[in-house]
Amino acid sequence: MPHAYSHALREHSGSHQHNRNNQHNHANHRYAHGFHGASQQNRHYIPGKESRFEHVRNVIDPGSHGTNPSEAVEGVRLQKVLAQAGYGSRRKCEQMITDGRVEVDDALVTQLGYRVFPQKQTIKVDGSRVHINDRHVTLAVNKPTKVLSTMDDPQGRWTLRDIIGDGYRRIFHMGRLDYDSEGLILMTDDGELAEHVMHPRYEIEKTYVASVSGDISTSTVRRMVSEGVHLKDGWIHFDHAVILGGNREHATVKVVLHSGKNRIVRRMFDAVGYPVYRLIRTKIGPISVEGIHPGSYRVLKLSEVKQLEEEVGL
Repeated sequence: MPHAYSHALREHSGSHQHNRNNQHNHANHRYAHGFHGASQQNRHYIPGKESRFEHVRNVIDPGSHGTNPSEAVEGVRLQKVLAQAGYGSRRKCEQMITDGRVEVDDALVTQLGYRVFPQKQTIKVDGSRVHINDRHVTLAVNKPTKVLSTMDDPQGRWTLRDIIGDGYRRIFHMGRLDYDSEGLILMTDDGELAEHVMHPRYEIEKTYVASVSGDISTSTVRRMVSEGVHLKDGWIHFDHAVILGGNREHATVKVVLHSGKNRIVRRMFDAVGYPVYRLIRTKIGPISVEGIHPGSYRVLKLSEVKQLEEEVGL
């Protein structure tokens, strides 16, 4: 039996039709059902002609990444200020400085490590003033299928902007999910946090629930952890994997891995002969999608942002 939100999407998305397999096993139903108990604090999808998503204003404790006490005396490195203002990763901001695009109090600065007092000095990029963001916002979004992991689409398909609206400046997604996958995407206006979450060297864990065609065996799943799978771009293995349930035709497998390569979970199961027909990302590090309706989002609490920062070494 298809899930309730799939009905809503089919009825209101016009040409975006779902060809879902109706033979979901019991474990898959039970696991997915847990995601539908979202609180009223979530901003949720309501089908409509003018707006596909209803933006309910009920923000809770937007994440603030704090400051180092020594920075009050010594100042803050310019590239850090730019990254926190949403201009990208520190590396990108360093390049902006060395390219001669940044001014402090109308004086060109090209020296890396230059320190500023952002509340007292005027910083400009390409002649435009930088708006200092003391309290960053980080969002947890539950992306449904048939929604692009981007903010705009020239073809008019649904995007993350349809879920979060236009109320956040310079916000960008930390990683992607493919068009036919669903689940957790994190978004932030803090370039430094985004860089750490997305960069492979910080190895943040990602958890998925994959529904696969075929009766995959426990031994096959164990080998995908212990030995891995050889793909065109090299060997890759799951960190953990467990079969949640299944029958002769289908199985539901929970997997954990660090890799963020494109379609990696689907490619791994394809390689062993068990194609994925439904894929849900349920966790990124300590942040879970549970309690967030598909097509909705919530603002992370400060304590959750701190946990995420610790996970990626900030």
